[in-house]
Amino acid sequence: MTVTPSGIAASGGLGVRASSVRKAALTGPAALQPFPGTPAYPGEGVWQPAGRLVAGKAAIYETLLVPPGGTKRAGIAWMNTNLLSAQLYSGSMSPGGGPFKYTAPVSPAAASTLVAAFNGGFKMADAHGGYYTEGQVIRPLVNGAASLVIYADGSVTVGAWGSDVTMTPSVVAVRQNLFPLVVNGIPAVRATTRTWRVWGGTCPCGAGLHGSDYQWRSGLGVTADGFLVYVAGPQLDPVQVADLLVAAGVVRGMELDINPTWPVFASFKPATAGGLAAPSNGTRLIGTSRGPRTFFDPAYARDFITMSARSH
Repeated sequence: MTVTPSGIAASGGLGVRASSVRKAALTGPAALQPFPGTPAYPGEGVWQPAGRLVAGKAAIYETLLVPPGGTKRAGIAWMNTNLLSAQLYSGSMSPGGGPFKYTAPVSPAAASTLVAAFNGGFKMADAHGGYYTEGQVIRPLVNGAASLVIYADGSVTVGAWGSDVTMTPSVVAVRQNLFPLVVNGIPAVRATTRTWRVWGGTCPCGAGLHGSDYQWRSGLGVTADGFLVYVAGPQLDPVQVADLLVAAGVVRGMELDINPTWPVFASFKPATAGGLAAPSNGTRLIGTSRGPRTFFDPAYARDFITMSARSH
């Protein structure tokens, strides 16, 4: 599998028919089937448009799905990268350093095209990877690390650094976090054979307290046709995050931040086409403790990613 400079997966063993790509780009993804043996919920796996329209089309679709072996639903967001442009925002807590041009809060100029935003990864001391943005290597990039990569034209992809994705003149941001979670369209071997602790410590945290493999987790991946998929849920182990990503068509995926405080995905739908995204017109993907206000909070010190209407 190779990646073009724009970040879209090149054709290969994981390719899909062009007609399927065009249909998804115009109408959204096909409905997801519930996993066998999970509790049934009305409308489960059926995608609903979210956020402002871009060029008259929905650029984001959302649904809820119970993971295999689970009982509570996770949220899944599908993002049409033909219509959306990505931007990495950085903070004083993660990655540290700065000052940064792109940092919380989202400016009014950026809010005029903002469609959605979501959390980044661990603090860099725990991420086992690097961070590159705004022409600065904040932390050295690590070969093999799971990487969110953004290009100068706003294209975005996910892959293992040094193989799926590499540094080119068009790369403007790289956010690494742990190891690949989905590889070649299936959960990574590390997800199924290593203890859940290699995917981060979970709460309750503190002296004498012990976490659980089932906790709030988030993940991100790219489909064979270059669309982006985000997942977050309240009782997920790493394999379940991978299973949900794969169910939504992801071929390469990574875990993002975990524990109740950090996962958040919000879409924004102002009353008018050119209106400003704001907490008042934002909607959570799922009942996370954080919500749309996060991205407009000047005190927010963690990294996050925005998805904005692409100019055509």
